[in-house]
Amino acid sequence: MKAAIIYGSKSDAPLMKKAAGVLADFGVSYTSHILSAHRVPELLEETLQTLEAAGTEVIIAGAGLAAHLPGVIASRTLIPVIGVPVASGGLGGLDALLSIVQMPRPIPVAAVGIDNGANAAYLACQILALKYPELRKKLVDFRTKMKADFQKENEGAVL
Repeated sequence: MKAAIIYGSKSDAPLMKKAAGVLADFGVSYTSHILSAHRVPELLEETLQTLEAAGTEVIIAGAGLAAHLPGVIASRTLIPVIGVPVASGGLGGLDALLSIVQMPRPIPVAAVGIDNGANAAYLACQILALKYPELRKKLVDFRTKMKADFQKENEGAVL
């Protein structure tokens, strides 16, 4: 199981660490990269070729503002890409969200909520679980525990 986390700026690191934490919790190996579709396109292309050769199976890509990074990545590889819109600038991440979800046909990018790197990693785990039964079991166990914890925490909590 191999994943990659790619984001456009060092300032995005705290958000993307949430994705890394979820992947680590589920035992998914990953690499992380700070790259820009505009400032270092050649390095991005080289990195994507390296990721493909290494057998990377899913990419989580975080970007703010016009958020071209996830779409450019998706246009350069067949590896599934999950975009994380980052809240930056004056629109609170809506610009990034729209940029990611409005990818033209036939270059899709999956998208999660603004600043929700953790959800991107959960989705990546679900994608990988289609191939890896041990990861599927971890996800089933996680969800079972989540439900039990929720019920216990909210027992008798009516107004």
